[in-house]
Amino acid sequence: MEDETKYTQTDVKTFSPAAEEETDYRSEYEREHLRNADLAGRVADLEARCDELTFKLNRIKENPLWKMSAPLRRCMHFVIRQKNRLKNCGSLRGILAKIKYKEIERKAKENYGTKSFPSEEEAKKRREHIFPRMVKISILVPLYNTPEEYLREMIESVLNQTYENWELCLADGSDEKHGYVEKVVKEYEDRVREMKNCGPLIRYRKLERNQGISGNTNQCLEMATGEFIGLFDHDDILHPNALYEYVKVINEDDADYIYCDETTFKSGDINKMLTMHFKPGYAIDNLRANNYICHFSVFARELLDGTELFRSRFDGSQDHDMILRLTDRAKHVVHVPKLLYYWRSHPESVASNIEAKPYAIESAKGAVADHLRRHGFEHFQITSTRAFETIFKIRYQIIGNPKISILIANKDHVPDLKRCVSSILEKSTYENFEIIVIENNSVEKETFAYYEELKENDKIKVVNYEGTFNYSAVNNFGAKQAEGDYLLLLNNDTQVITVNWIEEMLMYAQRKDVGVVGAKLYYGDKTIQHAGVVLGLGAHRTAGHSHYGQHRDNLGYMGRLCYAQNVSAVTGACLLVAKTLFEETGGLDESFVVSLNDIDFCLKLREKGYLNVFTPFAELYHFESMSRGADDSGERAQRYNQESERFRKKWKEVLAKGDPYYNPNFSLDRSDFALKI
Repeated sequence: MEDETKYTQTDVKTFSPAAEEETDYRSEYEREHLRNADLAGRVADLEARCDELTFKLNRIKENPLWKMSAPLRRCMHFVIRQKNRLKNCGSLRGILAKIKYKEIERKAKENYGTKSFPSEEEAKKRREHIFPRMVKISILVPLYNTPEEYLREMIESVLNQTYENWELCLADGSDEKHGYVEKVVKEYEDRVREMKNCGPLIRYRKLERNQGISGNTNQCLEMATGEFIGLFDHDDILHPNALYEYVKVINEDDADYIYCDETTFKSGDINKMLTMHFKPGYAIDNLRANNYICHFSVFARELLDGTELFRSRFDGSQDHDMILRLTDRAKHVVHVPKLLYYWRSHPESVASNIEAKPYAIESAKGAVADHLRRHGFEHFQITSTRAFETIFKIRYQIIGNPKISILIANKDHVPDLKRCVSSILEKSTYENFEIIVIENNSVEKETFAYYEELKENDKIKVVNYEGTFNYSAVNNFGAKQAEGDYLLLLNNDTQVITVNWIEEMLMYAQRKDVGVVGAKLYYGDKTIQHAGVVLGLGAHRTAGHSHYGQHRDNLGYMGRLCYAQNVSAVTGACLLVAKTLFEETGGLDESFVVSLNDIDFCLKLREKGYLNVFTPFAELYHFESMSRGADDSGERAQRYNQESERFRKKWKEVLAKGDPYYNPNFSLDRSDFALKI
């Protein structure tokens, strides 16, 4: 979005009455006429040039040699695509991991299609189950020239629900050529009335004209009588247990906004799945950047009080706008981590190609912008990312010019420290910072000689921590020496890549709802070392890094490496936090001497209600463990095991619930979002 503040008084022409009287209107008219004539001439030249190029291009395409070479060109393009895919995998190890991931996904797909449907006995048991709240769900479906096969499959999937207190509200904007739509619906309406013997469960309205998705859905809402509203597309399919699972969380968790996992499938067979989307729990930063909730939304009707369901000015992304508005109002948004929605992919659908509805991109930006303004944000920018046109990067305005204190613990390893400090000084575009090097038991002469060099820079100071190495204690000590409003914990074996790395982190750390902010870190071979932390991931079942070892150019699971998002924790190798929050939580827990102190700190902030954010737009190299070595053998391994045990005991209940930002269908043994089998 364009920043309105860039227009200053010097950009605006001012006119006095006297100046207006002296204006030569006739000469101004003539000048405008000449400008228009010149522009028209340029347009004519461009059109002629385009015609010439089109003619030449058509001659090339009609050339027999060009036609004969078509198979060779297709082969060449295929090789280039595979080369790029292999490049994104990184090393041979990465390629093998990708192959393994695809094999796991192929096997997993077998368990999420019709194979997951309940048996007759199971379905009967669910139909007979009585919940304390047997809420009625009004399922809204806007119809428009729906192919008969799709229409019947959609209605049948509702009829097959194992929870039966529903009504299907259909508003039909089809044209005269598609009159069969009304006939098919009437057929099912009669059939349901006979079967249920309890009044119509299908409500139908033929519209005088098509009002688009927003208008037609709003017409559906006018017919609805349920306590909860469900939004369903006219060519998609529901899992038989969808409503049952939703009513279950309404009763057990007092949910008032519910969504589930979903998959796209080739038209005609839900077992031919294309992309399965296993989603995180409610995460506002994810939702602002990407409408990951999408289908199948069901919500308490009272959330609509005083507001519209769909707003036509956001057609194309009316659901993103609606989700942002209603989740803002909801008391408890609940994700059902089960694949319950089948999104049909065909040439005209957004599931098949976003270009089918190009206006959706601008509508989505508008919906997010409207949401951000409601939350008091100003002068932000929303741009598409390399992942997808409707996956966004949001640049928030930085308020004021707060000072950042960069804390770097160090023991010898001058080349590493020098590379780190030099990259900060040479590359950072944010200037109001200080660097505090926390010296801890160095022994090499060159280390102290380098310290003397550093002290010549007004931005840098060296302080001494004389105790034995304790990462938590060292940084707590450094924080007490800091003058900044924000503390940036940074390992000495890091190197800045993106020049605006501080700004990219600070824009989130300044928010009142955010605790810590972490960056995207790479090894020297450009594979990912850190892109957010998942609780319970890894052999110790404490915490692990997602997307670990994937190539820098990888988009990540469902584009997650391309947008800022909420995570449970980030690594202390590069962590930004307001100094007030650091002090409020008592800093790092010094009982965690080397490991898991950063994760523990993040969880303390999350416990206080703050969000933790990972941003991929602050990038650094992290030559991990070069300073102190790895933790996989000898005393270090023993120490890590002890600290892991302490962490598991301290956060037992949190770990038992699972990471809210990591779908429980994913394996905790792999960091690449591979599914459990």
